[in-house]
Amino acid sequence: MLDDISKAIGQMLDRRFIRVLAMGLGLTVALLVGVYIVFAVLIGWVVPDDFSLFGWQMTWLDNALTWAAIPLVLVMSIFLMVPVASAFTGLFLDDVAQAVEDRHYPALPDVPRTSFLEGITDALGFFGVLVLVNILLLIVYFFSGPLAPLVFWAANGFLLGREYYQMVAMRHLGRQGANASRKKNMMAIWGAGTLMAIPLTVPVMNLFIPILGVATFTHLFHRKEPQLRASHGGVS
Repeated sequence: MLDDISKAIGQMLDRRFIRVLAMGLGLTVALLVGVYIVFAVLIGWVVPDDFSLFGWQMTWLDNALTWAAIPLVLVMSIFLMVPVASAFTGLFLDDVAQAVEDRHYPALPDVPRTSFLEGITDALGFFGVLVLVNILLLIVYFFSGPLAPLVFWAANGFLLGREYYQMVAMRHLGRQGANASRKKNMMAIWGAGTLMAIPLTVPVMNLFIPILGVATFTHLFHRKEPQLRASHGGVS
């Protein structure tokens, strides 16, 4: 497992990895800017230019609220940056898995790319589950005391491992075969996912987790399903 992570880290400067990270972050920043613009437009519609309160004329209220929306969006970005960036990055994770296989498993045959519609459906589904589970976990954290970080790592590790292994396995085995492979190797997947979840609590580093995760689980998948490489004479 540590060897899988080491190989993934060793490829983090791959231009395809950097391209996926840049696209994910770019789309995330664009979304947050769009949220601010929507806030500003709504404020302009709802709040009148000239507002009277107890006889006082206030012509500055809409401008004040528009400016106040900036720190609000910045605060929101602290909580939304990682899950949103993960969701957007998820649209391009096929490129990460392919880059790993091109470098380490060149004898494997090409696999069809996941369609954009299927990719966005899976990414949004994972985003929704990730957000929902972590909202529910807030209650668990309250009663967990000093064990709260372990609960966070274990729960998110399970989700990350399940999602990333499934995505990698589906490229070669289809959805049904990926489900069977995932269930067979669940403990190893959960362990690797937990190691991926630990850096989620580290700012900046957490933005790299989707890419590092997929690269790691690509190696894990081929280690757990060696018959794919053996049938094509591939070696790592």
